[in-house]
Order: sequence, then C-alpha cells, then structure tokens
Amino acid sequence: MTAEAGAADEARRAADLAARASYGRLLSLLARDWRDLAAAEDALAEAFRLALDRWPSDGVPARPEAWLLTTARRQLIDGRRRQTIRAAAEPTLTLLAEQDANTDGFAFPDERLKLLFVCAHPAIDPAARAPLMLQAVLGLDATRIAQAFLTSPAALGQRLVRAKAKIRDARIAFAIPERAELPGRLDAVLQAIYAAYGSGWEDIAGADLRRRGLAEEAIWLARLVIQLLPGEPEARGLLALMLHGEARREARRSSDGAFVPLAEQDTARWSAPLIEEAEAELAQAARHAALGPFQLEAAIQSVHAARAVTGHTDAAALARLYEGLARLAPTTGVLVSRAAALAEASGPQAGLSALAELPAGDVMSYQPFWALKAHLLRRSGQDEAARDAYARAIGLTSDPAIRDFLMSASQRPADRTSTSGERTHPAGR
Repeated sequence: MTAEAGAADEARRAADLAARASYGRLLSLLARDWRDLAAAEDALAEAFRLALDRWPSDGVPARPEAWLLTTARRQLIDGRRRQTIRAAAEPTLTLLAEQDANTDGFAFPDERLKLLFVCAHPAIDPAARAPLMLQAVLGLDATRIAQAFLTSPAALGQRLVRAKAKIRDARIAFAIPERAELPGRLDAVLQAIYAAYGSGWEDIAGADLRRRGLAEEAIWLARLVIQLLPGEPEARGLLALMLHGEARREARRSSDGAFVPLAEQDTARWSAPLIEEAEAELAQAARHAALGPFQLEAAIQSVHAARAVTGHTDAAALARLYEGLARLAPTTGVLVSRAAALAEASGPQAGLSALAELPAGDVMSYQPFWALKAHLLRRSGQDEAARDAYARAIGLTSDPAIRDFLMSASQRPADRTSTSGERTHPAGR
C-alpha cells in the first residue's frame, strides 16, 4: 500500500469513527444554534466531505469531532452571509438565552436524546417523526430507514423532504420541549430507538460500519429515556425487549457463521444476566398497569427466554400474546409473527390462513412473510408452492447467512411438527 493510500485509509477510518460516535451530538449542536435541521445536515455532510479531502494530506486532527464542528459551523456562517438573512451571531445568542432560561429546571441526560424529543414536535407529520430522528440524529441512510418502516426508499425520502420543508416554512421552533410535553412525544422517540436497534440487530456480523454499534447505542438511549421518565412503562418495555434480543446475540450464528433460528438456538449461549435484567425491567413496567405494545413484545420474548429453564416454549401463551399485540399494533411484522405463533399452537393451516388475510401489497416485498409461508407450505405438504415461496424469500434476503439457511431449508425434507422460523427484522412492528 502506498503512503497516499495509507493516509486516505486512515482518514476514512477516523471519519467513520467520528460519524458513529459523534454524528448525532454534532448535529444537535448545529441544529440547536441555527434552527434549520436541513441546513445543519448539509453543513455537517460538507464537513465530512472536506475531512476526507483534506485529512489524507494534512493529517487527522488530534480532535476530529472539534474539527468537524468548526468546519460545519463555518459552512453555516458562510451560507448565512450569502443569504444575508440576519447577523450570524443573533440566532445563536437568542437560542443560548432560551436554553439558559430552561423553564422547569430539568436537564436532558444527553444531547442526542434531547434532539430526538425535539424532532418529535407535534407539528411534524407523525409518520415522519421517527424516520426524521433516525436520519437526522442517528445517521441512518434512507434505505435502512425505509426497511425499518416497510416502505420504499423513494417514498421515505419524499416523506422526509416534506417534513423538513414544513419545519423550515412553518418556522417550527427548534426548541427544547417542556417536561410536560415529553410524554406526548415519547412514542415517536421509542419507535425511532427500536428501529435503530433493529438496524444494528440485523448486522450480526458487524460488517456495515454505518450500523456497527447501533444496537448498543439504542439500548443506551433507552436507559437514558428511563432515567429521564422513570414512570413511563413503555420505555421499560422497550428496554426489556431489546435486552432479550441482545441476550441471544451470540446464539444467532454457529461457530462457522451459519444462521441459527430461534427454535434451534443453544440456550446455554444465551446471556443469563441480560435475561435477568430484561425480566426485572418488564416486571417494573407491569407495576404501572398500563399495558402497551412494547411491553407485550417483551412478554413474548420472555416466553421464548423461559425455554432456557423449562426446555420447551409455551406455544399457547405466545399465540395469546400475539393476539393482544395484533389488537394494539396490527402492523405487518406483528401480523406475520402472529401467524407463526398460530401455526405453532394450532398447526400450519392455521398459520397459512392468517397469512392469507394480509393485503398482498403489504407483504409483496416483506421477506419474513415469504420465509414463513414457505415453511408452512412445506409442513402442510404443498411442496411445489413451498418452492416458489422459498424462491421469493431467498430473493428478498440480503444477509448471506440467512440466504444460505433458506436455500438449505428449501431443499431438505419437510419437518411436519414445528415452525423453526425466527423473525429476521425485529423493527418490523
């Protein structure tokens, strides 16, 4: 490797690390000071571009995040001068004065969490709030966000453009919400945190630098939400749900990297401390007697976790919990998982009937639907239809290990007794 290539590689690694560790915090500082989320994003993107252009020759600065923040601020100041809107210092001073006068004396435990609640402003389209947080605060690209919310990147992009335009045109105050406003914004924040977790959870091999550490970051943000709002049971339900998922992380791949579905995982490889913590959070949430979707999802994972003690999974309990969840949150992901639970409790035909009730447009490109349908068709003896469904599932799978698993499953004799599937997208609620 030449010296130039080595310097470029070092600069790229430093920029990737800064993006993963500090993107949201840098953006929150810029957006707070300029009250223009789109302009702050553009300025920060330009700062990263300049870093990749200059750091190979100038060297990586001792404090990359400070360099990026200073460069982005210069971009914003230059843009404001060109537009001659107002004196560069005025909005910053105004915002700092507003922040210093922080109304009811509480403080956010983290800048990134603060920006999540800011992006959940009630004037923003509810369908755009969580995607906006994922892009603006957590740095996910439109393709990953679209996957989390089962939509196309183009449709998701239009949704975000409209949301940012409304923020700009309606001059929505980019201000810190009052404590009394936080519960009304909480659901969108939790949805965004869970979608971020799902993106990191999918990248089990850690091959995507943009998603590396997202699962851990999401768990950390959920802990901060509980610190900020300890009386909100859904925040504890979300944390319990993610902790159950993390408890099984090491068991999701075999020693040679092959995908291992939930029903076939070695429970000895599950993390007992994480399961114990998840159960404690779920129990704490239950004390509030205010059941919500995240608590139900965590309860479902608790049933699965009990296999480590009992040696079997209570299929009837899973079916009942999914029925309740489908009433509260009838999303495509939940309805597909409900069908799997019905099949486990009552046989493959019950699951196939539940799948048949789903609108064709909603499941056309939803990989878990086709993977489950293929498995249930095979179990019910419909081998030709099963092959077609497996082909659809394989074509929709981006993870090589899951693709290999499905290809192998499509070729082996049917297991008529059990659904061995696992949802491959936990954020598809």
